[in-house]
Amino acid sequence: MSEPLVSPRFIFRFSLPCRHKARLWMTKGAGLDESYRLVGLAELEHPGRVPDFRAAWSETGMAFSILVEGKQQPPWCRAMHVSESDGVQIWIDTRNVQNVHRASRFCHRLAFLPCGNAARASDPVAAVLPINRARELHGPIHDGQLKVVSQILADGYQLDAFVPAEALTGFNPEDHPAIGFNYAVFDRELGDHTLTAGGAMPYREDPSLWATLELTAR
Repeated sequence: MSEPLVSPRFIFRFSLPCRHKARLWMTKGAGLDESYRLVGLAELEHPGRVPDFRAAWSETGMAFSILVEGKQQPPWCRAMHVSESDGVQIWIDTRNVQNVHRASRFCHRLAFLPCGNAARASDPVAAVLPINRARELHGPIHDGQLKVVSQILADGYQLDAFVPAEALTGFNPEDHPAIGFNYAVFDRELGDHTLTAGGAMPYREDPSLWATLELTAR
């Protein structure tokens, strides 16, 4: 099947429900079942070729779970080269302002790698990345605030991450239950997969290209 001239993910604005979960984080991860899985918008163009990405929220923050399968090689991850590594990057705008093209102080870019840390590079990595051309910087995110656990599988990996409310400038689900959101799963072997339009689009820095997560009670 030929590629569409213009990605449907660019033409339309998408809003996805994100369910509440009272207990977001445990020692072994987020524990998000199938009901927390986000619709894979990339299936509009590539049926059956999207990662399993799940998300949940509570007043304490946000949790994510990513399953990557179909690999024949181990993930390439380096704590000193996060932006070039295999793994997932997540963009969050706690104000969901989608009519501007430069990030505000409410915009965050976070990265999580399934491995690449510690002496044998076997521990997962959580990092904060800058957003190019951002008008302002969000509040500080301190070492240890972001949580991540992972399991390397025979054909990929499972990764769970937790972002506490204190690390998200402006996070206020009661007054702002809709947030701007995007993710990208990067993989040297399988290629890149984004929630919204990827490829040549400047989704890494332009909040107008992100989708909306509706923080629902159920």
